[in-house]
Amino acid sequence: MNLSPRALADRLIALAPRELREKVPRDHLESDEAFRRRRRVVAGVSVAGAALLGKSLSTRPDSKEFYGLTLGVAATWTAGAVASGPLHLGYEQDAHDRLRRPLVTPVALGVASFGAFYGAALVARRIPVLNRALTEILAFADQGSAPLVTTTTFANGAAEEVFFRGALYAAVGTDHPVAKSTAVYALATTATRNPALVLASGVMGTLFGLQRRASGGIQAPMITHLTWSGLMLRYMPPLFRREGHDEVHEDLPPRP
Repeated sequence: MNLSPRALADRLIALAPRELREKVPRDHLESDEAFRRRRRVVAGVSVAGAALLGKSLSTRPDSKEFYGLTLGVAATWTAGAVASGPLHLGYEQDAHDRLRRPLVTPVALGVASFGAFYGAALVARRIPVLNRALTEILAFADQGSAPLVTTTTFANGAAEEVFFRGALYAAVGTDHPVAKSTAVYALATTATRNPALVLASGVMGTLFGLQRRASGGIQAPMITHLTWSGLMLRYMPPLFRREGHDEVHEDLPPRP
């Protein structure tokens, strides 16, 4: 039986947990003028942030340029989100249909997502293009200063949710916002020219988008993102560490 993409998506959502499937009551209506302003801000910031992101990952691990540019990316996403208009934290419903701020479920989703990615990484090590992409990107964590890498990782994780699941999600309107916001998220990540990051942004962007859709805010996807990022940062680099990793960028061909 052939299913349209929309029908397939509806079936997958129907199988998802309640926290990803059922929308909580909310009213985020804004004027046409405010909506147009949000779209203008989001369009400009998307381009600027993607450019900075690509530049940051073309620097050397543990360099001043890397830390400065990655913090600049986080500042760009955050400033753009704030300038675009109101942001909402969102709610989830408990077993008695009472509204509460999401906390436990997003943490659990972050842990489960890490488990799935860890399993996928064991397979990716056998695929040369993904093995190389992951080795290259994880060198920034493996060779960098632990406090600085942790700071930039969490700063960017939070900033991405504020912008992509906050400002951008609201700017794309009510017609397929999960798919559209995820597409822009993945498109921005292509600036890194790293296929592993692009694949991860598509998968996790969909999960974060579903959380935003269900909760009506950024708190749930932000907690999941930070939980997932922290575990990835802690446990993933050893899987892709090379001998003589201090020179990992020396033996890579120049970027085109």
